[in-house]
Amino acid sequence: MADILKDRIPPHNDDAERAVLGAMLLETNAIGTAGEKLSDKDFYSKNHATIFLAILALYNKSTVADLLTLREELRQEGKLEAVGGEAYIAGLTNVVPTTANIEYYCKVVADCSLRREIIRMAYDAIGDAFDESNDARQTLERTEQRIFELDNKRHTISYRSTEVIIPEVIDKIEENYRRKGALSGVPSGFEDLDRVTAGFQPQDLIIIGARPSQGKTALALSMAKHIAVQKKQPVGFFSLEMSNIQVAMRILSAEAKVNSNALRTGIIEKKDMQRIPAAAGRIHDAPLFIVDVPNMKLLDLRSQARRMRLQEKVEIIFIDYLGLVGLEMPGSTYIQRHEMIAEISRSLKSLARELNIPIVVLSQLNRQAADGTKPGLAVIRDSGAVEQDADLVMFIHREADAEKKAVEQGFDSIETKLIIAKHRNGETRDIDLLFKKKYTLFVSEEKGQAP
Repeated sequence: MADILKDRIPPHNDDAERAVLGAMLLETNAIGTAGEKLSDKDFYSKNHATIFLAILALYNKSTVADLLTLREELRQEGKLEAVGGEAYIAGLTNVVPTTANIEYYCKVVADCSLRREIIRMAYDAIGDAFDESNDARQTLERTEQRIFELDNKRHTISYRSTEVIIPEVIDKIEENYRRKGALSGVPSGFEDLDRVTAGFQPQDLIIIGARPSQGKTALALSMAKHIAVQKKQPVGFFSLEMSNIQVAMRILSAEAKVNSNALRTGIIEKKDMQRIPAAAGRIHDAPLFIVDVPNMKLLDLRSQARRMRLQEKVEIIFIDYLGLVGLEMPGSTYIQRHEMIAEISRSLKSLARELNIPIVVLSQLNRQAADGTKPGLAVIRDSGAVEQDADLVMFIHREADAEKKAVEQGFDSIETKLIIAKHRNGETRDIDLLFKKKYTLFVSEEKGQAP
């Protein structure tokens, strides 16, 4: 390793850096382009970085940046001689064949800058790995996070005028108009819910809460099945309570409309056996990726989520469920339960933003919800921080005797409410669903149709 890096000069391109600066001096539009795509930290030469900032300072003062004004700007800052004097500045414009290639020059400079950052990140990772006081898995987590930060790196200017913003707003409105109500996010499979949310939105943390045996996992699997099997969009599913075989069997029961208990016992009717191969084929071809580690640590979950996003391009992640995610960090043994849940919640919200996808997390409700009354935000178990971090909070709720009534009336479906208790970017309301218990499947309640 040392032999490979010994005496090697970090990646840079002096000609491209001078060409960027020269183009900025020759053409005002080139200043805007370079200012948007580069920062002073992208220049390998500190002198070039100083000149770049001086040109931007003139531009921001609405002063034409040319050889004379740049010379005076640097002289007032006491940096003219340090960057090479008047002769060096004058020579910058001589290396620019045409200002039309400013975007290409910027790309070369940015690529070299990114390579240097990769090298710095690698050195940091090596240092962390050699430091035995660091936990190895936390070192891996930090390294992966740095890689994603580099991958998502974008340079932005410090301010944008409405002259620039308004055309983009109009373009977005026209795009929405052409879409004619089509979803902007990942479809849940429930029309009434999607109508309120426009689909699960990127970077959102979504909480689905319910009392035990109300169907949290069934609802999450119904959504995941729709997204992966029907819509062919890649889905990641973290099952911390059931094995991947159990998860797949429940999905197969729902897709084939075969009694889940029959699949477990093997007492399957002939007509049901005929539906299973076709349903299994659809699930087989679906981009659904399952992790089934019990008591999974947060660091491992984040790592697997990043890998799914990078390698499989997953567009949404489900976690079943919040209370089973472990927190592994120095001193975590002595942290109160509600503090642990708060830390996990903040981390998952951060992960959703980092990966730019929605993350759906299942959560149990506390004992206040056990009396069958309509749940509110206060009943999320273990921590009020969850409701603060979440962009969308939904509760599964049904009347205490709903299942008994369905049996007495001969219905195979149980009327259920999906309560949108918090929606950061839209309305809150109740959604009517039907729970088909024998298939462990939720479906939308059709108007005028008996359950």
